[in-house]
Amino acid sequence: MSERVTVLVIDDDPSIRDYLHTLATRQGYGVHTATDGESALAGLDRTRPDLITLDTVLPGMDGLETLRRIKQRIPEVPVIMLSGHGQARTIVEAMRLGATDFLRKPFEVEELELAFKKALENRALEEEVKHLRGRVRSEVDALLLGGDNPRMREVREIIEQVADTDITVLIRGESGTGKEVVARALFQLGNRRNRPFVKVNCAALPSELLESELFGFEKGAFTGAQKRKLGKFEYANQGTIFLDEISEMAPGLQAKLLQVLQDGEFSRLGGEADVRVDARIIAATNRNLEEAVAKGEFREDLYYRLNVVTIQIPPLRERIDAVPLLVEHFLGMYNAQYHKSVEKLSTDTMRVLMNYHWPGNVRELENMIKRMVVLGSEQTVLQEIGQRGLSAAAPRGTDDDVDLAALGADIAAGRDLDLKAIAKRAAQIAEKKVIERVLAQTRWNRKEAAERLQISYKALLYKMKENGLSDDR
Repeated sequence: MSERVTVLVIDDDPSIRDYLHTLATRQGYGVHTATDGESALAGLDRTRPDLITLDTVLPGMDGLETLRRIKQRIPEVPVIMLSGHGQARTIVEAMRLGATDFLRKPFEVEELELAFKKALENRALEEEVKHLRGRVRSEVDALLLGGDNPRMREVREIIEQVADTDITVLIRGESGTGKEVVARALFQLGNRRNRPFVKVNCAALPSELLESELFGFEKGAFTGAQKRKLGKFEYANQGTIFLDEISEMAPGLQAKLLQVLQDGEFSRLGGEADVRVDARIIAATNRNLEEAVAKGEFREDLYYRLNVVTIQIPPLRERIDAVPLLVEHFLGMYNAQYHKSVEKLSTDTMRVLMNYHWPGNVRELENMIKRMVVLGSEQTVLQEIGQRGLSAAAPRGTDDDVDLAALGADIAAGRDLDLKAIAKRAAQIAEKKVIERVLAQTRWNRKEAAERLQISYKALLYKMKENGLSDDR
């Protein structure tokens, strides 16, 4: 929309056209006029109006047909219908065809000014929502769906399938993978996007405070409760509530959350009456909920209520092909934010980033690019990665290294070698290193590691014992 708003007045009555032209001009609008629907449609490309007033009774093509054709050409432009009759049937049909407002002639100046203001504000709001939805799609594509990883294509498909529903979604993944970005994408792309989005970090507060934060309390419920406080669920009514780190919720609160999921109601602390609420629930966790259920740390019935649709976000190290796209995205974002001009990273830096194991996932990469942009240097980040790489590497002088070094010495000295024994030992060393790497990638989640290695859980435990591997080593 240009700085000066342009109004197109379509009316066959010269006095009305002149009157509207004068009023709109006084309000600072640019004005074009047309005497009938045909000439108005023919000149749309030339006039490019931001707002249209349209009489319902016109010679030739009537106002309703003109409205229908305008909306086919420029559906985003608000149209205010004017009529000297104001029959209910005409008003209903005009609104069905997309009219923004309907004024009866004669109208007051204030009525027209208010109609103009409301129409333009609504259009600005729609454009902002459209922009925000486009930005959310861009962020999801850039932060999560970059590259051609099959698992990320699956994430994208699930988001598109369930965003417009009210179904409960459980988002799983390591810290920093972008679980909140997925939650906000589900919200912005869904049918509740014009309602509240309320985020609650279940690990940030102790159990007692979290209960009052989620469900609120009545005056006098406890010492210091001076007045009623509404909980996050009430603020999220008709909207979406995002429960981050759901696995950290205490068992007593889990039971109360289960009631909300089952019945759509709860009671405030100190309250007697139940409060009904309609909020879509999106939960996220970086823990293995199945293990938490098995240990009695998480309610099994709540787990099944939450686990209706699961979105599993893989760690960045398993979709390393997304790193270049993420780097480009974050460079653009922070260049704009800090008024810098770091266009791209050096080849050596990109090579280091592509070979790094990313324990902090996308969040870690974002913070690194942010520092590069702010400091205008890649060296501090490269040094940091180098230090982390050394600390994560296996210590020198392990039994495996000694065996391989001794083997090299035997070969160099020309000693007799037992090829079968060498092959067996080399296979053991390789097997140990692979198991150790997969365990590290899964944060020593044995069940997930066994699935990735395509062996049974018992076989993995046996091989870990055989190779002297444990998570407390």
